[in-house]
Amino acid sequence: MNDFPGRLLDGYRAFKDGHYGREQRRYRTLADQGQAPATMVIACCDSRAAPETIFDAAPGEIFVMRNVANLVPPYEPDGAFHATSAALEFAVQSLKVKHIVVLGHGRCGGIRAALNPAAEPLSPGDFIGKWMDLIAPAVANVSAIGLDGPEQQTELERAAIRNSMANLRSFPCVRILEDRNRLTLHAAWFDIADGELWVMDPETGEFARAP
Repeated sequence: MNDFPGRLLDGYRAFKDGHYGREQRRYRTLADQGQAPATMVIACCDSRAAPETIFDAAPGEIFVMRNVANLVPPYEPDGAFHATSAALEFAVQSLKVKHIVVLGHGRCGGIRAALNPAAEPLSPGDFIGKWMDLIAPAVANVSAIGLDGPEQQTELERAAIRNSMANLRSFPCVRILEDRNRLTLHAAWFDIADGELWVMDPETGEFARAP
């Protein structure tokens, strides 16, 4: 126990005495009856953009999948390991969520890496580089626009969200349920600096500030 981060233990004690104490009945119900969230959120693993915090979610309210740059890969039943696809499959087929939200955010490190690839990978596996190859066409398109700095980064962050939305629809279970109006797809972008949420118009693909 001595090696366990003290800050986390302090946080746990505060949680147990505060939040858990207030939500104890809810936690026990969730333990006995299982989870039944209506919404899945696919978000970035960035420590500054936790969906549960952004949406002030109660325990059991949202099912969250987080990865680098909130990317959804295309449907590829090839026998390899697919953590995001597995979470999506569970949310849609087992939990039967009604909504899926792809949540991007500003100042995303994965997006920055895609725009400015390092000369050398962080490790021999180059896991980040290979993962960010999922949006290589979007990187090329955004780079051709001629933006630079923060504007270019924001443009790619939002383009990556649109790419993930398109890949979501490559999954038969998602496409079929959406066509039957039993599943709705949404996209949003969170600005870390000012706490604003921007929601994507499903018809135009453009983002506007949430009211």
